[in-house]
Amino acid sequence: MSIKSRVVLGSAIALFALSACNDKDKAASASAEKDAVAATVNGAPIGKKQLDQIMLQQAAQGLPDNAETRKMVIDNLAMQIIVAQEAVNKGIDKTPEVKEQLEMTRMSILANSYVKDYMKNAAVTDEALKAEYEKFKTAAGGNEFKARHILVEKEELAKELIAKIKKDPKSFDALAKSNSKDPGSKDKGGDLGWFNARNMVPEFGDAVAKLEKGKFTEEPVKSQFGYHVIILDDSRPVTVPALDDIKAGLTQQLQQENLKKMLEDLKKKAKIEIVGASASASASATAAPAASAPASASASAETKK
Repeated sequence: MSIKSRVVLGSAIALFALSACNDKDKAASASAEKDAVAATVNGAPIGKKQLDQIMLQQAAQGLPDNAETRKMVIDNLAMQIIVAQEAVNKGIDKTPEVKEQLEMTRMSILANSYVKDYMKNAAVTDEALKAEYEKFKTAAGGNEFKARHILVEKEELAKELIAKIKKDPKSFDALAKSNSKDPGSKDKGGDLGWFNARNMVPEFGDAVAKLEKGKFTEEPVKSQFGYHVIILDDSRPVTVPALDDIKAGLTQQLQQENLKKMLEDLKKKAKIEIVGASASASASATAAPAASAPASASASAETKK
């Protein structure tokens, strides 16, 4: 079987995992929507809508939507249904393991469909959108800075560099190139470009915010990365985008927050009982993701160094 065929068959399995084993339901569906049937296999229909969904998935992966490809998809679906029917004939769908898997698949589809329906109908009010935008402006506002720095491991070396810069401020670039251990900026004379102080480690951001244009830190600034010598080249007010420019993103963010709250409320109302030894296993399972949680999206350029 070719790679493309396996891809198509994989999509077929995903779409027909539940429906292939229930011929009566299929027959009823076919009689209600005769015109929407693309093919039948031993009387079980392959719906045109389902076929179209698979073709959309394959088109996204570069597979052309033509008669040849559709025939290949139908052939794969037919084989899937034939094998599923044989499984039903042998009573495999009644075995405890398969029944459990089918039920888990059913719950997954229902849960995903519920979330999709919620997101489709969860309206975000203009008031909520404006309030979120005000919070965004407060967080994104203020000044941004253009600065250079030299990062070293030892405080003594940082003090020596400061003494040299006091004698000749123009030596900063050369000192950065020869001494800084920051690979992202040392070859540029320590230049960090424009940045928001909030996006830097706190010690660095606070030091930059206190500097005047053209001035440098006369004492080493200690952070988790070492000791910094910083010179401020310029600063300017942050330009905050208009609400209309970020409305779509803010709306989606609010919908996600509302969804999270709704799911948490549902969980609070539910009665969840963990039985016996499952409790300790469940606790360790839920603790693991927290330990490997990704860093905040606002991690600074400094953190990446």
